[in-house]
Amino acid sequence: MATPAQWIEGARPRTLPAAVAPVLVGTGAAAFLDSFVWWKALLALGVALTLQIGVNYANDYSDGIRGTDEVRVGPLRLVGSKVATPSQVKTAAFTCFGVGAALGIVLCATSNWWLLVAGAASLIGAWFYTGGKRPYGYRALGEVSVFLFFGLVAVLGTTFVQAEKLSWVAVAGAVSIGSIACALLVANNLRDIPTDTVTGKRTLAVVLGAANSRKLYAGLIVLAFVLAAVSALATPWTLLAFIAVPLAIKATRIVLSDAVGPALIPVLQGTGLTELVYAVGLTAGLFIAS
Repeated sequence: MATPAQWIEGARPRTLPAAVAPVLVGTGAAAFLDSFVWWKALLALGVALTLQIGVNYANDYSDGIRGTDEVRVGPLRLVGSKVATPSQVKTAAFTCFGVGAALGIVLCATSNWWLLVAGAASLIGAWFYTGGKRPYGYRALGEVSVFLFFGLVAVLGTTFVQAEKLSWVAVAGAVSIGSIACALLVANNLRDIPTDTVTGKRTLAVVLGAANSRKLYAGLIVLAFVLAAVSALATPWTLLAFIAVPLAIKATRIVLSDAVGPALIPVLQGTGLTELVYAVGLTAGLFIAS
């Protein structure tokens, strides 16, 4: 039986900035529209965190039963390392999805019920990323999903439940956060190219190859800061997002240095921190401007 520490590691806490960052930016965009509602922001954060942990457990389960994680250089996988049974991990995933769905329903009840469609799409996307007979994460569509759900849906959804309207600044923030979240997945899949190729997991990194994946990572990071600069047309305070530049440079240098395998593991933490610090800076700027 897995220990509590192993369950925590299996939840992949280094990926949680990808859940926190879009809620921060979405809330900042709501504040910029003079519509900050703290308790709705907290509910949105709860939805994002439970869905992120749920999808991590779901990936652990689905990859584990397929044998994809039997040879692994990354963080602990509960099923692949046989410290937890597939049914236990599947139950953990659906428990997280259930909590997230309940919080989401409360948010919908206080804003607009059509948001249930976005919530349902998020749950379906979370499960079928690596679950089901034809997981889209095995068909080079993982980055598209991350951009959509952890960028556009998460940021704009957070803004809308508070302000009940959107702005181009919110859209720019959504695209920038989605870009960094995609970069995080690109780095993860870049590290796993050798094992994914052997097991038949056709990620975007496998399709593009290592060299092009490294360029894609750098491009996504640059795009985020370009959008922060563009948002300065609305308020120069968005330039506070540039406090994340040192972290971004450090992670990008590792990626572009032809590092492979375990040498890329620090990039995951570095990219996650880049996304979180970027979001904190951008959010702070939007709050100051409001």
